[in-house]
Amino acid sequence: MPIERFQILSLDGGGFRGMYTAAVLARLEEDLDTRIVDHFDLIAGTSTGGIIALGLGLGVPTKEIVRFYVEHGPRIFRNRSRLRTVRHLVRAKYDTEPLRLALTEVFGERTFGESTKRLVITSYNLAGDDVYLFRTPHLPTLKRDWRESAVNVALATSAAPTYLPGLPLDGARLVDGGLWANNPTMVALTEAVGPLNVPLKSIRVLSLGTTAEVRSRHRRLDRGGLLSWAGGAVEILMRAQSESAAKQARHFVGKENVLRINPTVPTGAVALDKVDIQTLYGLAGHVSRDASPAVHRLFCDHRAPVFAPYYPAREG
Repeated sequence: MPIERFQILSLDGGGFRGMYTAAVLARLEEDLDTRIVDHFDLIAGTSTGGIIALGLGLGVPTKEIVRFYVEHGPRIFRNRSRLRTVRHLVRAKYDTEPLRLALTEVFGERTFGESTKRLVITSYNLAGDDVYLFRTPHLPTLKRDWRESAVNVALATSAAPTYLPGLPLDGARLVDGGLWANNPTMVALTEAVGPLNVPLKSIRVLSLGTTAEVRSRHRRLDRGGLLSWAGGAVEILMRAQSESAAKQARHFVGKENVLRINPTVPTGAVALDKVDIQTLYGLAGHVSRDASPAVHRLFCDHRAPVFAPYYPAREG
């Protein structure tokens, strides 16, 4: 049976700024009187976007995901002393345990395979020096990831280098997927067109960023050099990847079929580990209000068919 429509929800990485993404989704649901997740056939997430994608797949209401950030974010990214800043020179700035406890409170003992939506969650394997994807069992060849706990998948995708330690898992050493796909739109598009055999003409994409700072790049960067680039290289690389992924997606499926929501904010207004919750929530309300007509027009006339996963135990 031909696929007439296949809709992708792509969620960027961005640490604590994921609260903005979750709040946009929650406010869109209020404005449109619908569950956003019901309209998407595949959800891709990186880092904090991976955590949100897991929550959506496991049926966690968007308002509960917002509450996760509001209540647990300050504890996860708490810098209790100057010693922690010194320790940051040789070890991760924050401990994993507060994040693990917060995730367990939301996801419990559920596995990745319990998702009711197709998910693709990014990570990076330092042991293999290769990209690493967690994929729900939406194909009969995907026989392993579904057994993994949702908490471990969330920890693996969000282990941002220098901020949180990596996760050892089944011989792999996993860190934040933002190293290669901070905007996972092209990861999702590749999954749809390749393994899932979806025609490009059938695809529509809603891509949510976690805000972008308005920056002026200093001319010293033009000269190169370690000192010139040391402070901003990571941020530039992540922004460049995100912008590239958005433009590539528009090229493949048509700009009219891709809606990218990623407002700019003043430099220094938000950080991966520090945000003003009220300001960010207010921005989400403003942005979602402006975006809701386009979201309704492009996505709400399609309801995704019920996802029927493949499990090895059910084969034969």
